[in-house]
Parts: sequence; structure tokens; C-alpha cells
Amino acid sequence: DARKWRTSFLPLTLGILTLLPHSLLGKAVDEGNSRNSELLQRVKRGWVWNQFFVLEEYTGLEPLYIGKLHSDMDKGDGSIKYILTGEGAGSTFTIDDGTGDIHAIQRLDREVKSQYVLRAQARNRLTDRPLEPESEFIVKIQDINDNEPKFLDGPYQASVPEMSKIGTSVIQVTATDADDPTYGNSARVVYSILEGQPYFSVDAKTGVVRVSLADMDRETRENYTVVIQAKDMGGQLGGLAGTTTVNITLSDVNDNPPMFDQRLYQMSVPESAPVGSVVGRIWARDRDIGVNAEMKYSIIDGDGRDTFDISTDPTNLFGIITVKKPLNFESKPSYTLKVEGTNTHLDPSFRHRGNFKDVTIVHVSVEDVDEPPLFDQPAYYVELPEDAEIGTVVKMVSARDPDSANNTVRYSIERSSDPEKFFYIEITSGSLMTVRLLDREEIGWHNITVLAMEMSKSLTQPQPASVTVAVKVLDVNDNPPSLAHYMDTYVCENAKAGQLIQTVTAVDPDDPLGGQHFYYSLAPEAANNPNFTLRDNQDNTAWILTRRGGWSQQDQTVFYLPVFVSDGEQPVQTSTSTLTVRLCSCDHEGNVMTCNAEAYSLPASLSKGALIAILACIFVLLVMILLMLSLRSHRKKPYLCDEEENVHENIVRYDDEGGGEEDTEAFDIAAMWNPREVHHPLGKVRKDMLPEIESLSRYVPQVCVVGGGGDSNVHGYVLAKLLEADMDPCAPPYDSLQTYAYEGEGSVAESLSSLQSGASNTDHEYDYLNDWGPRFKKLAEMYGVLETNSPPMW
Repeated sequence: DARKWRTSFLPLTLGILTLLPHSLLGKAVDEGNSRNSELLQRVKRGWVWNQFFVLEEYTGLEPLYIGKLHSDMDKGDGSIKYILTGEGAGSTFTIDDGTGDIHAIQRLDREVKSQYVLRAQARNRLTDRPLEPESEFIVKIQDINDNEPKFLDGPYQASVPEMSKIGTSVIQVTATDADDPTYGNSARVVYSILEGQPYFSVDAKTGVVRVSLADMDRETRENYTVVIQAKDMGGQLGGLAGTTTVNITLSDVNDNPPMFDQRLYQMSVPESAPVGSVVGRIWARDRDIGVNAEMKYSIIDGDGRDTFDISTDPTNLFGIITVKKPLNFESKPSYTLKVEGTNTHLDPSFRHRGNFKDVTIVHVSVEDVDEPPLFDQPAYYVELPEDAEIGTVVKMVSARDPDSANNTVRYSIERSSDPEKFFYIEITSGSLMTVRLLDREEIGWHNITVLAMEMSKSLTQPQPASVTVAVKVLDVNDNPPSLAHYMDTYVCENAKAGQLIQTVTAVDPDDPLGGQHFYYSLAPEAANNPNFTLRDNQDNTAWILTRRGGWSQQDQTVFYLPVFVSDGEQPVQTSTSTLTVRLCSCDHEGNVMTCNAEAYSLPASLSKGALIAILACIFVLLVMILLMLSLRSHRKKPYLCDEEENVHENIVRYDDEGGGEEDTEAFDIAAMWNPREVHHPLGKVRKDMLPEIESLSRYVPQVCVVGGGGDSNVHGYVLAKLLEADMDPCAPPYDSLQTYAYEGEGSVAESLSSLQSGASNTDHEYDYLNDWGPRFKKLAEMYGVLETNSPPMW
């Protein structure tokens, strides 16, 4: 057996190696090194080797004996130690350091590693000094047939055209064997077919699969499964084998002509079908697939060749019949078509089988339907000036019933096309007219949709028709021009006469045919303006120029310049716009620094520290003024704290508001001005309400005064209070202060008293008296500022 063969072969191999000539292994030590050491002097090598051979896949229980290393210097006394290094030393191979026997302790596989390079050396066991130079040898692994052929790319997919001839190549399969191809027949592979006969065959050496049966038809059978075997050892008995599968598909060729599934097609279409509508579909069946089944259809004859058309659907299989021209049941109720279907991809090899085309008849019936009214025009276009009066007829639309019944047509406007209801249509005549004034600047185009519908009792759902009436609104010069932007500008104080301060332009929403033409001038009231002038540039712009120099913010800071603008269309439209010109301080380059008169009055060289000092002084001054006012109010409090004296103005209470000086029914104001000299008539009392004088009796001691009635009571009260004030040495000389000190709180007009008016250094503005009504008209005339005193506005 194999094990016995290995045992008898290895000693023979070692015996041959030991007899190899010494010159084949090279020199062990260089002669030039003999002077270095006596221990390294040139000596005759007593052990030689080159390579060992060992079979793979050893399955024994004991380590596999590889060979033996021996040196002539080894006397057998154990003084020499053998060392093994290199690939696999210690892990795959071991050596007995005393005897030099080499064993393999791992299972060897040539397909994993085919050889190992090792190095051996004899050393002195005691000193570990080398006795011989280190030498290299190789252990080669001999192959055995332990790997079957494998198809690395399997299973395979292949295709071959149907109707192929015998011997047509389909595919080539390849099996690989991991065994050594240079040693024996372990890697010699032979192919054979196990399944798939008699349709296919395989070449034993190359693995090429070929067709072995003629005229195989895809329409009969499309798919085949072929099993291929690869066997090593040249196919001999005992060789290892591997298999793979080849799935072969017969590809289609155009070997079948098309054929319609019907010889006569019946179709119908309503007469209202629009052009392009689909009437029906026909199909010429073809047993082939893909491009070989694609068809092309055409109408080759019939009375409907000009009325209908046929095309191929996206799959290129079906023929789609469509309407080519409008249909009319009343003129022609039916059509006949002769349709031909032809393959588009022909194979010259199969022309002998026929023309690869077929013909069928298509009968199309036209169905009668109620058609909507038909307008005499597909669309209407009208131009209308924007100043057209209400009720102007824009257009007359007309529609008729195309059916034989010829029913009456009624008209209407689709509301969504005229949401603001500018137009109206007469229901029977179709007259489209305006019901509102038009404005081109608001809406320049009106797209009106007019509906027409038949009126008949026999029709449950009449079909409406629609048409578009496009109304273009023509422009009329009905809008005045106005200045565009730049309504506020400035002029520098250092401006000179004739200097340009602003360029003005105008805008006009109108759109005349010849374009806009504007004319500028100053308004008549400002024609002789001493400060500014206007120059019309005749290009729809104008310049505002200064007429003088020497400007000063101390004189006037704002100027109002009315600009008159007119257009050049008929009727001429004009407008006046006011341009505000502010006087500002500018630097030498004309950049604005400030436009406030207060800022102008400050010194230009005022520093930030000086400004802070001025603000601090003002703050201290305000604090002192507030402190003085507080002390003054504290000194006055004793006169106001006496409950007996603190009656304020609660003298008389009425249930209605007094009428001021014009109210002569309540009391005589002259008595209040000079109660000691005025004599009151006894019979003059207020007729609408009596004063509640009795409510004051608890606070004021009553003094008897000659006279009677309500006036005498008031007179007596005033005299009593006056007497008390004269007799009191501590009372202030003006008792009216404590009476009216808080007058006007909560009132819109506030206090009318002139007391405390001296606390303010500013002049009072009395223009608000004009808003108080006729009762204050006199005061408004006395204190109001006349308009003639105001400075000019430009």
C-alpha cells in the first residue's frame, strides 16, 4: 500500500542524498577567513543534503519521519546539538537535537503549501558554538489525487437562437482541479454530458456545449437544462468528478407570420367625438415575441381612409383606430376600412415561409347624438374705448343648432369670466353690451365667455357651447399726471443762484399711442417766487433751480413750492403737486449736516466737554427750581388746611351746566364783579332752577343784607367772606387763589384762570379757542392770531 511505499522510499532517498558529490553543494567556509580563528579553519564537511520529498495528507497516528541529519564530527557522545530553523520549524517540523531525525507533526497539504525551505546547523552542546556553517534544504510535498474538479463559474446561463443548425456553439464550461498538473493525471480533466441529450452535446477536452438536434422551435419548447460532468485522472476509473448545470434558453427569431384574430371588426363612434378620439383597437397575433412580434398597421382601402387614421400603440403590437376628421351622422352614418398588419423586423432566412403580413376589414358605425350649438366664429375680438357709455353694444354673437331639429338658441355669460359684471348679453339676440363704466387703468382686457344652449322640451340635458369674446379697452386721456417720488428735497444754505436742487418727473397711468409728453411750470400763485424757479427740459423732466443766494435758517427753514404738470393729450389733464424744500446746513461738498434751526444756532466749535458742562448746569438749575416750588407749596398749606376756610368753589350747586357770561337766568355776573356797588332788582330770579343755598349754612355764618330773594343770599355770602378776609391779618391779599387754585382738573379745556400763568416764559397759543364753539367766539377773536401775520410759504 501507499504507507509501505513511503517507508521503503525514504531510506533510499537519504542514501542517495548522502552520496551526492560535495562540489554540488558549494563551499561551506571561505578560504580567506582561515586567518581569523583556529576554530574556523577549513575542514572537510561530513554531512550534506539538498532536498527531501514527502507525500501530502499523511493520516497516521505517529509523526511522519522526513529524514535524518548527521555530521562526521558527531562521535555519538551527545556533544553535538542539531538546530532546525526556517519555514514551519517547530510548528510543522521538529528535529531531535541529539540524533538529527526530522519529523512532520502537522498534516501537510500540497494545495495549501507545496514546499518548505528549512536551515540546519550542528552546534557544540556545551558552548553553543557552530561546528558547521548553516545550510539550507527544501522539503517538497508530493501530490496525491485528493481534489475533484470544480466549476467555479457554475451554474451557467446560455442562450442560442431557435432553429439553429447542428454543431452551433452554445457555451464553453471550464472545470479546475487543485491537484498538481505536472505530476501524474490528478489534474487531467475530461468532460461529459449527463443530462440534456439529444438536444445538446459537450466536447470532452474543451468543454464546449453545442447543438446536437436541428430545428428546435422556441414556440414548442423554450428552456433546456443540461448537466455537465468533469472527471480527473483522464476519465479513468477511480478518478474524482464534479458536475455543473447549464440552463439554455432558445432565443426567438422571426419565423412566424402575423395573423388577425378576426376577419371582420365591428366598431361604433358618436358623431360628437372630437378629432383624435379612439374608435377601437385591432391586433394581428404573432407567435414570436419581442421585436419579432412588432407590427405596423395601415389602412389600404375603404371609404373611410380620409376620415379615420390608424397607428401602433406604445407596445408596437396593437393597431389604434382614431378619428381623423369631424363626423356627422346626418351626412354619413357608417364607414368601411381595409387594414393591413405587417411585421417590422424581417429575417431573410425565413422569407420562404410567406409575406409576414395579414389583412382584415373594420366596419365603423357613426352614432347620432345631440350636438351643442355652433358659433359662427371660433373666437371674437373687440376694441372698445374706456369712456364708452353704459349700454354700448360691444358685439353681436351668433350660434345655431347643427342638428336637424334646429332648436332656438339662448345666450348667457359665464359668471367666472366676468366676476365684476361689466357686461350683459341679450338672451335671444346675442348682443353683448356694457352695464358698467370701463377703466383701462384698472382692467385693460376682458375675456368674456359666452354660453349658447338649445331650448327644447325634448332635451333633458342640452349641451352648451362656449366662445371667447376678447375685449380690449382702449386708452382715453382721463387721468392727470402727477409728480413721481421726490416730494421732499433740500437746499443748502451756501447754495448760489441758479443751482440745481432737484430733478422732478411725472407719471401718468394713461398710455397714449405716441407716448407720454409732460409740461411743467410753477403754479400761478407761485409764478413770481423769489426763491426758486422751474425749468422744463422738454424731455418729460424739469429742474428746480434756486433764484437767489444768501440762505439762512434764521429766516425760514421750510419752503413749499407748488408745481403745475399737464400732459399733451386731448382732453388735456393737469395737476398741481407741492414740493417741500427744506433749508439745511451742508459741508463744502454739498452733504447735508443738519436741517434744524436750533442746531444751526450752536457754535460750530462747541466741544463735547463744553456740551456736557452746559447740560449739567441746566440740570442743577432745574433741581433748584423744583426745590423752590416745593418750599413755596409747603408755606401755603396752612391757609388751605383750615376746614372752616377750605370751601373752595363749592358755593352753589346746580343740576345743569352753567352757561357762562351769556347765562343771565342764574345770576347777574355784574354783582360778582363789584358786589358793593351793584343793586339787584328784587324780582329777577332764575326761573328754571333754584340754587341750593341752604347747603352752605352749615359752613358760612349768614349776615343779614338788605334785599330779598336768591340774589340777596349770594350777595350776603360774598360780603361776609370779604369782611372775614379784611379782618384776618394773616390772610393773603388774594382770596381768589384758594378758591380757584385747582380749577379745571379733569376738563378738556383745563383751567381758564390766569393764575400761575406767569410761571411760564413762553407765549400761549390761543388757536384752540376756535374749536370751543360759539360761546368762546369772542375770546377767539381777542386772542387768536390773524392769518395775515404768517410768513410766506414759498
